[in-house]
Amino acid sequence: MPTSPSSSAQAAREALAGRLRELRLDAGLTGRDLAAECGWHPAKSSRIEHAKSTPSDDDIRAWARVCGADDQVADLIAANRSAESMYVQWRRLQRTGLRRLQESYVPLYERTRHFRVYATRVIPGVLQTEDYARALLSGIARFRRVPDDSAEAASARVARSHVIREGGHSFALLMEEDVLYYRYGDVEAMSAQLGYLLSVMPLPSVSLGVIPRTAPRSMWGQETFTMFDDQRVHVELLTAKVTVTQPSEVATYARAFAELSKMAVYGSAARTLIAAAINALD
Repeated sequence: MPTSPSSSAQAAREALAGRLRELRLDAGLTGRDLAAECGWHPAKSSRIEHAKSTPSDDDIRAWARVCGADDQVADLIAANRSAESMYVQWRRLQRTGLRRLQESYVPLYERTRHFRVYATRVIPGVLQTEDYARALLSGIARFRRVPDDSAEAASARVARSHVIREGGHSFALLMEEDVLYYRYGDVEAMSAQLGYLLSVMPLPSVSLGVIPRTAPRSMWGQETFTMFDDQRVHVELLTAKVTVTQPSEVATYARAFAELSKMAVYGSAARTLIAAAINALD
């Protein structure tokens, strides 16, 4: 089991491990007693209780049965699956291609009312044109060695972005100025993408800020992250997607976003930076 870079994921695993330990103690069993009843090596029970190993659904069923807690099986399995979903390797999420992953986010996007996105390497997904998204996703598929359905995935990504033009949603979007210069696709695709940024800026639901390269830094750059209301944060690492749900951590990301927002420029100043990036295209 990989060690999660997010304490939310590890905290969830430790909380489940604590619940299993309490069940064992309430049943008056030692770790060796439980292992013997389950037909396990004693070390397995210890590793599960110390959140060093992730139990399978069958492990949880056996644990609960031995402890006389069959009525808690469904809840324990749900908690275990939730903990595991907090740190998921991209190869696992994208093993059949990229389109399904894009489509899987639609319910989350439709129920979220306030989006906050900080982007360090690429244009935020909700603002991507189809050509830009196709070029980007094709590169991702190649690097991660998964099936390349980038054309379908790009179409799905643009389709899910319909929420940006609907009522009931607001978008606070920040990007580093360098993002405007990282090229995905040909010159025409990049020009169209940057032009699209200019076209969405007047939307009442959109606040688009660009952090200039020369801005005095009161907050160091972070990994790309997306906040969905005040409920969860998706953090994009090279190898995995981390989902943060622990309230204290979500609050930390909100504070970081607020600090980063202070360094950004908006309105005409942001448009000037975008126009400069367009003019820099060959």
